[in-house]
Amino acid sequence: MSTEKVNYAKILGVESVAAAIVFALAYLPLFVWFVRQSFGRPTYVFVVLSFFCSSKATRSPMFIPRLTWAYLVRIAAFTIRAVLAGSESAGENLGLFIADSVLFGVGFFALLYSAYTLVLDRWLLLDAPPEQGVLRMTRDRRLFRVVMLVAVILGIVGSSAATSSDPQNGNVYRTASTVIFLALTAVLAVHTIRLTLIEGSVGFRTPGNGTLGGEHGAYILCLIAALLLVREAFATATVGNVSKQNDEHLWYPLFALPEILAVMFYAIPGLVPPRSELPR
Repeated sequence: MSTEKVNYAKILGVESVAAAIVFALAYLPLFVWFVRQSFGRPTYVFVVLSFFCSSKATRSPMFIPRLTWAYLVRIAAFTIRAVLAGSESAGENLGLFIADSVLFGVGFFALLYSAYTLVLDRWLLLDAPPEQGVLRMTRDRRLFRVVMLVAVILGIVGSSAATSSDPQNGNVYRTASTVIFLALTAVLAVHTIRLTLIEGSVGFRTPGNGTLGGEHGAYILCLIAALLLVREAFATATVGNVSKQNDEHLWYPLFALPEILAVMFYAIPGLVPPRSELPR
């Protein structure tokens, strides 16, 4: 007796080949631009964008190959999504669907930590008193990375279990991962708002060099934080309903679009301060 095959991609709402291809292609010029920046004006923020591929510190000199992997992960994720939507046999491959979900979850690590690092770097260029109490604790980069790593691991385990062997515990792990990321994004938003309020009153130790990012970086970072909050609020609101979370009428405008807009904002000239300007 033959067993009817299940197309997991269609059941869970992955249908548009064209949209996935458009996003994969949109990441290509960004990938090329950041690689060129890595050679022309190296700064360790590019390590941050690809930090999830390595456990080493963000000031490591091996940032170019890791940056390459970071953007290839996003391109690969949308490419797999296009294949899942366009191929009946691929859509029936549960492992491929899980791999795509994991890639999208892991990629948020890089986007969030990039914004967090840029906010803290701009604080270093301010003549402002140090933070105290909880705010000071949440400025600990190592602690922030460790908590993000926990969220990533929970997300990977949850994505694997939720659609296969242990759906109940899988949903618990996915929910925990999503809530942790939402909390970390809220921490980013708080520090970004404080940076915006203080930046104009205390002054920089170094000039903004007349660039849009140099002069108005805090406001740009507020936009990035807002986009990441939209993305993570949607993920949290739909974490218990995988079909709704993958509904492309919601997923693309509330999940995929905020991510790529945030990446585009990272490319604004002057937003990323040169390493030579940062205090040692």
